[in-house]
Amino acid sequence: MRILVTGGCGFIGSNFIRYILKHYKPAYATNVDALTYAGNLENLAGVAEENGDRYEFFKSDIGDPDQMDALMTDHQFYAVVNFAAESHVDRSINSPQNFIHTNVVGTGVLLDTARRHGVQRFVQVSTDEVYGSLGATGKFTEKSPLEPSSPYSASKAAADLLALAYFKTFGVDVVVTRCSNNYGPYQFPEKLIPLMIIKAMRNEQLPVYGDGLNVRDWIHVNDHCAAIVAALFQGKAGQVYNFGGDGELTNIELVKLILQKLGKPESLISFVTDRLGHDRRYAIDSSFAAAQLDWKPRRDFATGLEETIRWYMDNRSWWEPLLERTGRY
Repeated sequence: MRILVTGGCGFIGSNFIRYILKHYKPAYATNVDALTYAGNLENLAGVAEENGDRYEFFKSDIGDPDQMDALMTDHQFYAVVNFAAESHVDRSINSPQNFIHTNVVGTGVLLDTARRHGVQRFVQVSTDEVYGSLGATGKFTEKSPLEPSSPYSASKAAADLLALAYFKTFGVDVVVTRCSNNYGPYQFPEKLIPLMIIKAMRNEQLPVYGDGLNVRDWIHVNDHCAAIVAALFQGKAGQVYNFGGDGELTNIELVKLILQKLGKPESLISFVTDRLGHDRRYAIDSSFAAAQLDWKPRRDFATGLEETIRWYMDNRSWWEPLLERTGRY
């Protein structure tokens, strides 16, 4: 059983490849990644050596129909798991067209190529950001309306709708998954948790948008990978599944917790001008996925955060070159 994993050199995609190769020995993984700024071959260091012909990598753009057609002509894939996406909200505000190309056009190319080549299942990996912002109470369910606030979330919502349209129009076996904020090893340093960990380690100012009271639900990346595997093998065609970590925190609470665990002073916090279109609160209701897929998050946030902080402390050789390469600091 060979699975095409797109965006497999990114944060969640690389963790998924490690997860499925470890837990599902019959699985073979083909990784396609264009290696844009957040795609890093070092995220999968040692995977090829450990797994032999069970893993292979191709540098390709999912938005290129000829490249995707050639790949699916040469391989018989059981499934496509589509992680490939431009994913940083701030970058989407500055350069929306890049997000439209990868997230919308690329998904459309993959769907059409998979349909023509008889791929049995297509998993579209999405985000809770497509639902927009919540008030002080309530949670997003699979029936919540799509109300994206940024070019990033709008491009993901468009890709989700395109995937579901391929199910309704062409009968493509599509499953859409939407998750809350991920954290864990190999996350690109511009994201909130690694950004705050690294800046605190370096005794630099920690920038917090607005008043810091925006609320996010956090899920460990390995719990998310387990959820995607459950959707891949057990999900119902045409269905959306929401995955959350039951870990709601305000951003300022999270930043203070990171400082506390690193023994750093709160005087390092610096409040900055709020992000445009900054959603106030996200929260996921995972009860449907729990009932249908027999899935639930296993790692509590306090333990997961401690493990994540330790990983960034122990893996400077991974993130320091990224900072130099991107010039973000």
